[in-house]
Parts: sequence; structure tokens; C-alpha cells
Amino acid sequence: MQPYGVRDVETLLRLPRSTIRALIAAGFVAPTRGPRGAWRFSFRDLIVLRTAQALVAAKVPRRRITRSMLELRRRLPETMPLSGLSIGAVGNRVVVREGSSRWRADSGQYVLDFEGDPAAGSLSVIEHPPVAPPLAGAHEWFDRGIRLERNDIDGAIDAYERAVVAEPTFLDAHINLGRLLHEARRYASAERAYREAIRTCGRNAVLLYNLAVLLDDLKRTVEAVVAYEQALAVDPGFADCHYNLALAYERLRRPKEALRHMARYRVLVEGSGRPR
Repeated sequence: MQPYGVRDVETLLRLPRSTIRALIAAGFVAPTRGPRGAWRFSFRDLIVLRTAQALVAAKVPRRRITRSMLELRRRLPETMPLSGLSIGAVGNRVVVREGSSRWRADSGQYVLDFEGDPAAGSLSVIEHPPVAPPLAGAHEWFDRGIRLERNDIDGAIDAYERAVVAEPTFLDAHINLGRLLHEARRYASAERAYREAIRTCGRNAVLLYNLAVLLDDLKRTVEAVVAYEQALAVDPGFADCHYNLALAYERLRRPKEALRHMARYRVLVEGSGRPR
């Protein structure tokens, strides 16, 4: 799908440009930049912008909105007409209607009988039992994800997603989530997970390296090189990163850089006693 420009957002969502800028500044969306530096919004960005504006107007607490937007971005499909989703506030909770499914944006818990005008917050909700047994917090979701990895990849992914919603700066949960999505060949979701983690947790060497490996697998070598270099800026002694970067530079026909990083890799490996 083609990205949306600012004018498209103004027309589709009836939001003034000042409001769009404010919602971006608040961190609710992180649009990309086009060739001339213009903002380019994805379908998910449009949904999140519309939702954040409605919830701010409904006086939902800012922290609740931020956590809900994180979960919402993870769960939204790649493409869907804007009319295919209804999102609004029930008390201070954010609830999403997607076709016949209804779920709470901050926890993923499914609900039923979603009626009224979501934008106005006039909703009637009857809840199902939780999809999974209630757990106390992020670390228990994380432990559950580890246990499920061997036999239930989808369950493990869901558990890690819940862990990072419960604790957005939970680095290990972000890393495991991105890795599983990558291994499951859900490449777009894996990239979103890594980039969201980097925005939330900062420039961690492992996150940047894993993102670079993903981009490498997708044959996006130039982008992969940028991510490898960023990882090394954080951790210059990351031997595997030097090795992969050397191979990437070789593919880009930049032999001097390739030789430099391969030499650095060999020094690091020999110094650590690791077999090459």
C-alpha cells in the first residue's frame, strides 16, 4: 500500500496539521520521511493518530493511551479500510472492534457486544474470560514465553508481546519477540518489533545487530550496514557484528571496509580464544 502524506491524513481523519504534529511529538506515531523529507504515514499510523486524538479528547490518562497505542500498533493488520475498525474508550480502557472480534488494546483481552459510538466513548461491553490465565506482570509473561518457545511459537510470541506491553522497557522480552518473529518469517512484524524496541529501550547493540541481520536476510544490504555500524558504535567489541559487516561491505563492493572489519573480527576472536 502507498504511504499517506500529511494532506491525506488531514483529509481522511479531519485533523489539523498542528494536531498531527502534536501527536507525533508526543510519540504516538513515528512516520517515515519521504525523498524530500515529507512525513509518510502507514495505515497503522492513521489508525493510531485517529485513536490517540479521540482518547485525548475523552480525557483518558496519557499513560494509558501510550501503553494502549503500543499494543495497538503490534496487533493491527497490514491493510484494512479505516471503517473496518472501531476504537474507543470504556471508562479509562481502550477497546478495539475488528470485524467480529473485540479486544482491549492495553492487554489484548477479548470482549463481546461492543455497541455505541466508539469516538464518543458510549460503549456497552460484556467480557469473555481472558484468553490466557491472568499473570502478575511482565516477568511472568516473559517466563511463560520461554516455556512456550519449544512447542507453541504463536503462544510464545503472544506472551512476549504482553510482557513488553506490561513493561515497555523490558529489553530481553523485546529481543526474544523480534527473534521469534524473524524465525517464523514474519519479517514485517519482526522489523516493527525491533524498531519499536529501539525507540523504547534506546540503541542497544543486540537489538541493532538483530535488526541488521533481519535486513541482511531481506537483501536490504545498505540498511543492514547502517544498523551494523550503529551496533558497533554502542559495542565496538561485538565480534559477530564485525564479521557480518565485513560480508555486507564485500557484497557492496567496498573491499577496504570489508577488510578492516574482518581484521577486527579476527583480532577479537583470537583475543577471546574463540574458534574461528
